Amino acid sequence: MTNSAPPSPDAILQLTALFTSSLDPRVIRHGAIEAAAKLMNADAGSLLLVDEVTEELYFEVATGAQGEKLKVIRLRMDEGIAGWVARTGQGVVVADVPNDPRFFAVADYVSDYHTDNMIAAPVRIKGKTLGVLQALNRRSGPFVEADLVLFQALANQVAVAIENANLFQQLRDTFNEVTLAFASALEKRDAYTGGHTARVRRTSIAIGRQLGLAAEEMEWLSLSSVMHDIGKIGVPDRILQKQGRLDPDELAAMCAHPQHGVEILELIHPLGKLLPAVRSHHERFDGHGYPEQLVGEEIPLAARIIAVADAFDAMTTDRPYRAALGLEAALAELHRCAGEQFDPQVVEAFVALCQAGGMERK
Repeated sequence: MTNSAPPSPDAILQLTALFTSSLDPRVIRHGAIEAAAKLMNADAGSLLLVDEVTEELYFEVATGAQGEKLKVIRLRMDEGIAGWVARTGQGVVVADVPNDPRFFAVADYVSDYHTDNMIAAPVRIKGKTLGVLQALNRRSGPFVEADLVLFQALANQVAVAIENANLFQQLRDTFNEVTLAFASALEKRDAYTGGHTARVRRTSIAIGRQLGLAAEEMEWLSLSSVMHDIGKIGVPDRILQKQGRLDPDELAAMCAHPQHGVEILELIHPLGKLLPAVRSHHERFDGHGYPEQLVGEEIPLAARIIAVADAFDAMTTDRPYRAALGLEAALAELHRCAGEQFDPQVVEAFVALCQAGGMERK
């Protein structure tokens, strides 16, 4: 049996571009096995990653209808063909998998798949093995040793993409933790608003999910809800901590905090998408809010969500001048103000969420 013509030298560049253009780990992992199967004209592909705690390999993703079943399987570094590849750091072509002494037959049994031939390469970067990339059952005959050069090149690109995604995720997690810590530190200026930011963030995220926001919108909503009051750093303590009614000058100073927040965040260019929500979270649906008197859907959706979350937290938190409202009373107030202060759609989504037991106060 003869093999079909090998892929052109440009094929690997075209395929790796599909997943190296993203920093989403899920996109990269799925792109890796799709590229592996397409590049090798194979029936299926799989990506096993190393669990650094247990030093085992696990199936992160596999193609085919039965691929999900493989996620229950874990391999030691000395187990299976994939374990051999991970341990030795060498790629391998196996023309007759069932008769190879390294073959881990449990994987075929669990997935109800019959592996005839295989090509596998280590996913390594900077001397560290991240996992193993596999292509199974070539449609045009068994794999040959010459295929390893191209397949290893693909595995190397996968390693770079995974490493970049991991680093990006670490940076993003660190940034999120820093913003939460900064907001928490700001709250310490007022003993009666401790935990406010975390609660507004949690409520905003819950509302966003209820409204069906996309993943990217949810990420920016989360960050906006954390940073919505950052401009209060520019409000004097005597005003911020005053327990009585604010006089006109004090009220004007307090109402300037959204603009202060915008001025702070404008200095951090990657956070530009936060500015509309930070600027507009005190706008009112009827146009009588501040600072720009926006009306209805002129107000960014994230700001309309944060407005409801912010008001709900204020109503259900003890203050020096009043006790916290109960859940039913707070929801009734949101209902009363829907269409005037708040977006009715956002209020409806939040009320439905609460009535379904989807919100917990912590």
